[in-house]
Amino acid sequence: MSTPNRIVHLTERSLWEEARARGTYEISTRGRTLQEEGFIHCSTRAQLPGTARRFFAGVADLVVLVIDPDRLGVPLKYEAARPGGEEFPHVYGPIPVDAVVDVEAWG
Repeated sequence: MSTPNRIVHLTERSLWEEARARGTYEISTRGRTLQEEGFIHCSTRAQLPGTARRFFAGVADLVVLVIDPDRLGVPLKYEAARPGGEEFPHVYGPIPVDAVVDVEAWG
């Protein structure tokens, strides 16, 4: 059962494993880092299938990071991807690995 305030982030398993070793996750979206983008793109559970289709089609070995916003320690803002568009959660800083409360296989 998912907790309503939890957010999710889809990523490659190898990138998550690297983050676990480092202590923080710093990939914004496929092919872009937090430093390049300025924040980490996340989704609600309902937004996840669309995110997967748009950005990860054909990518194998994906995982869903289930994130507890109360454990982030950095700003979380819901912002429109484009003017008038749907709002997505954006994390403005590195995600501590202990903010990731579950990791689920995708696909």
